[in-house]
Amino acid sequence: MSVENLLDFRDVEKCPRLVIKIGSALLIHPDGEPRFEWLRTVAHEISGARERGQEIIVVASGSVALGASMLELPDGGRGTLAHAQAAASVGQVFLASTWAQLLAEYNLKAGQMLLTLDDLEGRSRYLNARNTLRELLERGAIPIINENDTIATNEIRFGDNDRLAARVAQVAGANGILLLTDVDGLYDKHPEEPDAQMLSEVRGVTEEIHDMATGGSGSGIGSGGMTSKLLAAEIAERAGIALAIIKGKDDYPIGRAISADTGTLFLPKRDDNAFKNWIGGRLRFSGSIRIDDGALKALQNGKSLLAAGITGVFGDFERGDVIAIEDAQGRMIAKGMIEYDKEDCVKIRGLRSDQVARRLGHVPRSAVIHRDQMVML
Repeated sequence: MSVENLLDFRDVEKCPRLVIKIGSALLIHPDGEPRFEWLRTVAHEISGARERGQEIIVVASGSVALGASMLELPDGGRGTLAHAQAAASVGQVFLASTWAQLLAEYNLKAGQMLLTLDDLEGRSRYLNARNTLRELLERGAIPIINENDTIATNEIRFGDNDRLAARVAQVAGANGILLLTDVDGLYDKHPEEPDAQMLSEVRGVTEEIHDMATGGSGSGIGSGGMTSKLLAAEIAERAGIALAIIKGKDDYPIGRAISADTGTLFLPKRDDNAFKNWIGGRLRFSGSIRIDDGALKALQNGKSLLAAGITGVFGDFERGDVIAIEDAQGRMIAKGMIEYDKEDCVKIRGLRSDQVARRLGHVPRSAVIHRDQMVML
């Protein structure tokens, strides 16, 4: 069984493990003060989910905004990297203690995890994060997760907690993700336009769906927007995880949205195995390979990538790195673990298998990127 509608997010059989993402605009008033009473209603909903037998993970933004208010920093603490990191350092302590206090009112324990992009891009650290999450859940704790803004730079940032939530759901083997936001769901145009229509269900995020999104945070407090939520939905749909965007401003937001059946549900397209989930969720690459139309068709038919179809090699990568695969127009169409380093890829691009052996002087590997180590987008 799997999630098929919003009500299923409360079904312990269809959604035994749920990730709830809460953005800064919901956690914090415009003046920088936390919305304590609203948070208490969310803690009550988490308690109800635990009583039903669901395991809950919370991805919570707000540390920078909280810390900026406490340190009286301009521009919400995001004027400079130093300001943002200092604000996060102070805000994270306050945020963690707030969650611990509120959950304790329902006899629940909170466990904090601060992650950077590198923690989930490297395979060994990814597995370490998975083991920690699973242990916390088995012990009945509620993991409270945020990006580690105290040390994250532009090079190692998720940049928004929507994609972080999707990656955490992958790591944890979750069945569903609820993105609480300040709008009802995804609209076919800007929600303020009078003829805007909300989509109740999306089966596959397409270019047309992306065109409906508006970038940036409407509140000006957070770092995400509808575009980041669609990117999160793409990660989730490849991992077999249902994701919903629901309005979170009101008290008891999850129960209100689900009972009223209002929000946008993104249904998964497939369910990759754990290793492919890790590859499919990768956000950063050390290089890429460009292929011709014949190779593209072969990949779409489930074949591995051979040297003959390669037309370009970019970046600096080694064997075992996960790289991007681009079509003839330079659009990323897949991600995969490469079997050759960059230098050898340059030598063998465009060659048939028998020519590869002569060029390298040894028996070549069966493929440049094997289909079992590749994820089509």
